[in-house]
Amino acid sequence: MSVAPATSLGVRFTVLANNAEEPAAQVVAETVLGSKDDPHTVLEFARSCDVVTFDHELLTPEVMEVLRNCGKPVYPSPQAVIYAQDKLEMRRALTDLGIPCPRWAQVDCAEDAINFAAEVGYPFILKTSRGGYDGKGVWFVHSKAEIAAVLEKKLPSGSQWLAEEKVEFVRELAAQVARSPSDQCVAYPVVHTIQRNGICFEVVSPAPDLDPGVAARAQEIALQIARELDVVGMLAVELFDTDNGVLVNELAMRPHNSGHWSIEGSTTSQFENHLRAILDLPLGSPRALAQWSVMGNILGGNVPDLYSAYRHVFARDPELHSHLYGKTVKPGRKVGHVTAVGSDLRELRSRVEHAVAYFTGEINE
Repeated sequence: MSVAPATSLGVRFTVLANNAEEPAAQVVAETVLGSKDDPHTVLEFARSCDVVTFDHELLTPEVMEVLRNCGKPVYPSPQAVIYAQDKLEMRRALTDLGIPCPRWAQVDCAEDAINFAAEVGYPFILKTSRGGYDGKGVWFVHSKAEIAAVLEKKLPSGSQWLAEEKVEFVRELAAQVARSPSDQCVAYPVVHTIQRNGICFEVVSPAPDLDPGVAARAQEIALQIARELDVVGMLAVELFDTDNGVLVNELAMRPHNSGHWSIEGSTTSQFENHLRAILDLPLGSPRALAQWSVMGNILGGNVPDLYSAYRHVFARDPELHSHLYGKTVKPGRKVGHVTAVGSDLRELRSRVEHAVAYFTGEINE
């Protein structure tokens, strides 16, 4: 999704991909095939670039060390991205900055978790500090027996256990900002993210009925984090909207699923602003182009050939925007998204939800 804005900007764009079937490799002419987990491969690739960025945080410490010393600008920097890679590092940093978070504790043994439960009550959450995403590596525990069962699980390499209180929230929000090395920043509208089984199902921009003061506070928090942690590029801050204000849940230092609506719904998409930021170009306006934008994720279902849905979806809704990623369809996997923009929120959500259901095979008319 960065290819189109790179082409418009006249920026040569090269991808390191594990194989030719990866989504980016299917659409980027200049593709180098090799493992992102091999430090030598990553070093040689980085040295061939003027600026290096990446599309997820699941990189090994060895590779991050190579990027730190490759002699080329790397954004976000390895020093910053550790706070998106490791949830314990994130919690420590945000707490030191005075940014509101759920109550948390590092857990080294069952006794630590039991003591935390005595403070916050059951149920609470146990997480792996590294490697978890889309609900993976997260467990709700309701008793001492469940604590023991979870702590018997094997941790990902370099990971530790993190305990967090179960937050009673009104809804989940996301605040996205872009920041350049020159410290120019822009903030996108705060969005409502709707989850199903721990995976984002739908995004509404801006978040409906959100108090302007709460929205401004969420944007302020995202801007503070970007500056204090020296994040360059896009930063997504996932938040809980509670009766007592917003709490930071997680960070993503890259273009994020919660911002895909911006491709059609804003003056400058998150993908273009990520490129502008890492190239230290003046950032584009994040202004919304319509009153509402609704984005629905297409999660893998019973239809392996997503292209077959185009005739029905396009004929039924010519104003819908569809994006398929070229991924093999697997149950629950994000394989595409659809977006609708306009002034009638109820109608937009209905159109998006129908298209998603048709793509996944939940409906056939």
